[in-house]
Amino acid sequence: MRGYTIAIALVCIAGTAAAPMLHAQWKTPWDYTGPRGADHWSALDPAYAICNTGKQQSPIDIAGAHRADLPPLRFENHSAPLEHLVNNGHTVRVNYAPPGSGDFLIVGDTRYQLTQFHFHHPAEELIGGKRYEMELHLMYAAADGDVAGVAVFLERGRAEATVKTLWDHMPLIVGKDLTIPGVEVNPGEMLPPNAAYYRYLGSVTAPPCTEGVVWYVLKTPVEVSAAQIAAFAKLYPNDARPPMPLNGRVVSESR
Repeated sequence: MRGYTIAIALVCIAGTAAAPMLHAQWKTPWDYTGPRGADHWSALDPAYAICNTGKQQSPIDIAGAHRADLPPLRFENHSAPLEHLVNNGHTVRVNYAPPGSGDFLIVGDTRYQLTQFHFHHPAEELIGGKRYEMELHLMYAAADGDVAGVAVFLERGRAEATVKTLWDHMPLIVGKDLTIPGVEVNPGEMLPPNAAYYRYLGSVTAPPCTEGVVWYVLKTPVEVSAAQIAAFAKLYPNDARPPMPLNGRVVSESR
């Protein structure tokens, strides 16, 4: 039941898709800064209460992780038509209609299906106080409703081909999901070749800040060009939630 509740909550956040419209709809508006910013989310709506009172909130500053024999992350990805591309007022996101994309994250015996991915500028997770310029979040759900997030750091370097495809069709105005005829994307092409990672238990990073999300933060960044960073930053100069207290949580690091 816990996993099911999380999955339903993700329908309404920067994390997943909602029917009948697949882009996020918030009854109560919120921002990253200002009077409706992250410090005030709990006061905006009772549904956001856990945002500033929860003990397992994301993102975090990862430091002092404990090395452990963690299972490898395996990804199954394929190219598919670019559908449900949306500027939802807080990020650019690609949604997948339920039950998901047909792309999978496999951790041990658990298969999670990709439900959507989106971007942040700057990165939300920090590593020992270091913040990358951008971050990609891929959100997954298992058959029992459990939710996992994969965070990929994006650093300045060579242009990334899949990001170019997305940016070529980036919606500049907040609105409905777009289907781009004749264009396909493979989310796996935005993953680094090395899937070493940090793992911790956290939350989605936007209202309603639902907890119980297992985060896999990949250690190896992926390059995007300065122009690609600038194009997103022009649209969203800051769509990153500040790091939240660890509150005694253990962060594990794969060997």
